[in-house]
Amino acid sequence: MDENCWSDKEYCRATKNWYNLSKTEAESEAWEYAKRSGLDVVAICPSLILGPILQPTVNASTKVFIEILKDGCDSLENKLRPIIDVRDVTEALLLLYETPEAKGRYICTAHAIRVKDLVEKLRSIYPNYTYPKSFTEEGQEAIMMSSEKLQRLGWSFRSLEETLIDSVENYQKTGLLD
Repeated sequence: MDENCWSDKEYCRATKNWYNLSKTEAESEAWEYAKRSGLDVVAICPSLILGPILQPTVNASTKVFIEILKDGCDSLENKLRPIIDVRDVTEALLLLYETPEAKGRYICTAHAIRVKDLVEKLRSIYPNYTYPKSFTEEGQEAIMMSSEKLQRLGWSFRSLEETLIDSVENYQKTGLLD
């Protein structure tokens, strides 16, 4: 998957995936407005964003991660999860803003990991949480995303371990994991 790929709006509607539909519609409108007005638009398309949070409420990405740690569900789909640290997204945004040759769309992702492997990694660092007990395999082939275009501008990202540890410690500190 690269910057030429877009979510299928009709599929999003049919599956009631309103989050992806709204993001796709908003970006589509921005590009249409840019064509009409001559505005120079640069878009960043991040994957599942983890890392320390500043706000007092839980966003969609943080909620997914917290549920893995403490939901204690019997079974979870063993999806391939593309992950990026919020601090790396911020650095990518600044890089694109400060780079005059930045053009078009940029995928911003760092690590692709299956949920089962993510749980095992978390369990090895934080054994006292209530993790899913089993995993089901998804029926479709995993889609790999690449941030190669962004990396060609000099962008780099943190290790997965740093993102996971900083996320959990921040969520503990803020009381989200109580």
